[in-house]
Amino acid sequence: MVLNSIAESLVGINAFFLNFLAAALLVALFSAIYVRITPYAEFKLIAEGKVAPAVSFGGALLGFVIPLASAIAHSISFLDMLIWAGIALAVQVMVFIVLRISFAGLCRGIENNEVAPAILLGVFSLAAGILNAASMSY
Repeated sequence: MVLNSIAESLVGINAFFLNFLAAALLVALFSAIYVRITPYAEFKLIAEGKVAPAVSFGGALLGFVIPLASAIAHSISFLDMLIWAGIALAVQVMVFIVLRISFAGLCRGIENNEVAPAILLGVFSLAAGILNAASMSY
C-alpha cells in the first residue's frame, strides 16, 4: 500500500541522479568555458565584491541553466539532452561574442564594476536562454 506507492515513486531515481549529476557537470563545464572566453577574471572580481561581473555571469549562467532544464525535460534520450546542452552552451558563447563586438567598452566596463554593461549582458544572456529553452519544446 504505502510502501508500494513509495516504491513506484522512486522508480525514476536512477534517471534523476544521472540527469542531475550530468547537469551539475555541464554547469561546471559551462562556467569553465565562459570564464575563459571573457577577458576579465569573473571569480576574482566577484571575490573582491564587484557587483558587475556577478550580474553578467549570473545572467549567463541562468541563460544556460534554463535551456539545460528544458533539454532534460524534453529530450528523448541522455545523448539528446547532451546535444541540446551543447547547443545551449554555444548560444551563450555567441551572445557574449556578439555583444562584445557590438559594444566596444562592454568588457572594460564590467571589469571596472560598471553595472549598466553588466545588466545589458546579463539580460541578453537570460533572454537568449529563455528563447533557447522555448525552442527546445518539440
